[in-house]
Amino acid sequence: MNASRTDAYLRRIATPRPSAPTAQALRTLHLAHLRAVPFENLSIHLGEDITLDEEAIVAKLVDRHRGGFCYELNGGFAALLTALGFEVSLLQARVYGKEGHLGIPYDHLALRVRTVDGADLLADVGFGAHSHFPLDLGERGEQGDPGGVFLVAATNDGDLRVTKGGASEYLLEQRPRELRDFEAGRWYNTTSPRSAFTRSLVCSLVTDEGRVTLSGRTLTTTVGGERHVTTLTSDREVLDTYRDSFGIELDRVPPDPAA
Repeated sequence: MNASRTDAYLRRIATPRPSAPTAQALRTLHLAHLRAVPFENLSIHLGEDITLDEEAIVAKLVDRHRGGFCYELNGGFAALLTALGFEVSLLQARVYGKEGHLGIPYDHLALRVRTVDGADLLADVGFGAHSHFPLDLGERGEQGDPGGVFLVAATNDGDLRVTKGGASEYLLEQRPRELRDFEAGRWYNTTSPRSAFTRSLVCSLVTDEGRVTLSGRTLTTTVGGERHVTTLTSDREVLDTYRDSFGIELDRVPPDPAA
């Protein structure tokens, strides 16, 4: 990205340009991204193309004021961080299912970020309810975070298992990849009837008080650890919620596959 696009991205997440690519700067950018750019899969259900092209991703996040899922959110964040001088590697991960079985390769995209002050961090703004701040890739003990208690554990094969609250989240391969390598994962997750993204409709954002999530017509607001659930009864309520809670302007309600 050039300087003007970088500045536009920073305005999107309401964060000034950092003076240097430090660990603290990354923490600030990471949380700001989570609070400004929603995790959402609306494009799948609106029939919109999802392209693994850096310019297209940044245009969606910045110009169209939309969110996305891991390939888009972490793909866009990687472009921003690289433009700001961070050393960024794209890593592929396999996500653990509810019964502990691993999903397909390239099921998830996460970022390894190295900073000028020597930090080696896992940045992930595209996994929904995950850590608010980057995790230390070299730390093998528990890492406390507003999003939960995380653990990064090395496996015998050289991969890293990321857990939250004792439950396995994903298995991270440490070999750097390119954005186009995730095309098979993008295709599966946007087309397969077995994909969680084709079987659900979700839009979620970190807030100052907790989190707000719209799943179909169910609005869940978490404040101070307490969940408040509301069922929206009209299309107008749904569209207003996308606009007011997530900053997303839609001209029609995405069809809910779970309805």
